[in-house]
Amino acid sequence: MNIVKKEGFDFAFNPKGCETCEGNCCIGESGNIWISKEEMKNLSEYLNISLDELRVKYLEKRGYKYSIKEIKLAEDNYACFFFDLKKKQCSIYDVRPIQCRTFPFWEYFKTRKDEVKEECPAIVEL
Repeated sequence: MNIVKKEGFDFAFNPKGCETCEGNCCIGESGNIWISKEEMKNLSEYLNISLDELRVKYLEKRGYKYSIKEIKLAEDNYACFFFDLKKKQCSIYDVRPIQCRTFPFWEYFKTRKDEVKEECPAIVEL
């Protein structure tokens, strides 16, 4: 079993859990999906579009930062624009932002293990 652990967290992550998940980390309440300038460049190259086209079609400016747009599925239920709802997987997985790459090891979840366990079937108790 390929269990991922990170110092400072009292839980671990089993990537195999993603196989049975419906994309809980990509669907839910509206929020910010932050993307850096370097990540925007990588994504525009991956999609073979200009940075301007990427910003207009897929991103929202929030203050001084950019966030990936969301698709409203239902009342209080949204999906990342790049989450493939049919395949239940990320369509830009190879170039997904660091925020996505580091889930579930976010500072926020250090004191909210019950919340991340409820959201993510891949969480393993230590």
